[in-house]
Amino acid sequence: MNFKQALQTKQVVFTLDNEEFGLDIMVVKTIEKSTDLIPVPNAPGFILGIMNLRGDVIPVFSLRRKFGLSDKAVSEDTRLIITKSNGILMAFEVDSVKEIIEIAPENISETPSIVRGINTTYIQNVANIAGRMIILLNHDGILSSKEQEKIESILEEQ
Repeated sequence: MNFKQALQTKQVVFTLDNEEFGLDIMVVKTIEKSTDLIPVPNAPGFILGIMNLRGDVIPVFSLRRKFGLSDKAVSEDTRLIITKSNGILMAFEVDSVKEIIEIAPENISETPSIVRGINTTYIQNVANIAGRMIILLNHDGILSSKEQEKIESILEEQ
């Protein structure tokens, strides 16, 4: 199987500022409207709080902070994408979810080498669809090992 064949994918496309990102639909458990979060004392800055979703305590992670963007007030469009990252059930807060689309293999490119690095392991590929650039994320690459350890310790305390 070649590179292109392996990449046909269905993605949840979401926005942060004016940028579009995609997360494979197969790793998304559910998409929820933003809800009241319970603050966690002394939590790392990227953790917005925790939420209770159908009996599960789920940490809410700010992708805006992870990607170096300033905070933005929660709006009617704000969504929480629930997924398992490195075995941890968590929610990624995003500005909005635009659509779920199937991306043909010919529209997917490898990440440019200038962008690849230890701090960008979350970038899996880049899709170009009718002039739109969508950064496809690797959900297991979003958390650094240090961030994962901090989240695990927060969950143990709850």
